[in-house]
Amino acid sequence: MRNSKIAGVGHYVPERVITNKDLEKLMDTSDEWIRERTGIQERRYFQEGVDTTSNMGAKASLKALEMAGLKPEDVDMIVFATLSPDYVFPGSGVLMQREMGLKEIPALDVRNQCSGFVYALSVADQFIKTGMYNTILVVGSEIHSNGLDFSTRGRNVSVIFGDGAGAVVLTPSESKDKGILSTHLHADGEFAEELAVIDPGSTKKDRLTHEMIEEGTVYPYMNGNQVFKHAVTRFPEVIEEALEKNGYKPSDIDMLIPHQANLRITSYIQQKMGLPADKVMSNIQKYGNTTAASVPIALSEAVQEGRIKEGDLVCMAAFGSGFTWASALIRW
Repeated sequence: MRNSKIAGVGHYVPERVITNKDLEKLMDTSDEWIRERTGIQERRYFQEGVDTTSNMGAKASLKALEMAGLKPEDVDMIVFATLSPDYVFPGSGVLMQREMGLKEIPALDVRNQCSGFVYALSVADQFIKTGMYNTILVVGSEIHSNGLDFSTRGRNVSVIFGDGAGAVVLTPSESKDKGILSTHLHADGEFAEELAVIDPGSTKKDRLTHEMIEEGTVYPYMNGNQVFKHAVTRFPEVIEEALEKNGYKPSDIDMLIPHQANLRITSYIQQKMGLPADKVMSNIQKYGNTTAASVPIALSEAVQEGRIKEGDLVCMAAFGSGFTWASALIRW
């Protein structure tokens, strides 16, 4: 069974920059409060008529293909991770396929929120390993800013999220010692409602009511203490799982790409794993939490900045709504 490798990476973020000072005008919050609790200084918001979840994914994908020296027509499959699709249905994968002019290749959407990209990478890895497909676009793209509660009621959540997209091109590896070494996926639905958008859901007679809007159940809810408690446990666990599977220890990691959920969580993981700051990628300060897009955006920036070189051991890890968590270990 062959290995798969990341042959190209790319990302796209909207031009519109929203600072913490901008949010102070919309709700009872402050730049100091946001930085202290999340580490976020600014984030990007989409422009209506310019950015969509699918076309942002396409822009990131074209950059990844360019890096890989490939053309859109070389792509055999799309695996698209998002919690904010363009439409209720169909999924954004087929819309990106249309955007890129790709005819009749399969397009699969993955709905695992913050862990979505690592889940999607694992799915694509299996298709490469079995020989079914040779060139797969794995995409994470999100537009959060049109679904947030920009009132004081919603501030704990709304200050966190931003918009953006990242993508990688997955192809077969010529070497068994390079590429994706293993992926590890987990979930625990017991805590599903601790980080969720409950309405409009399929369990209600009315898809959308004024009561849902007034009560705020159409907006993201997060039990911050529960999420933090589980995240700081599951992140190190799933990283250690990947390392043990492949006979490595934390000090062997050259670059850790964690989901950009909260700078405090990233700092805790860094300390727990005993890694120096230059071996942990963090860009939440600029983009906020872009859920499924955060890992590929961070990976793309790390590659652009020359922080990942050939032969490096790279670990990606994520935790989020579901609860779901996942990791991937890669020899670059």
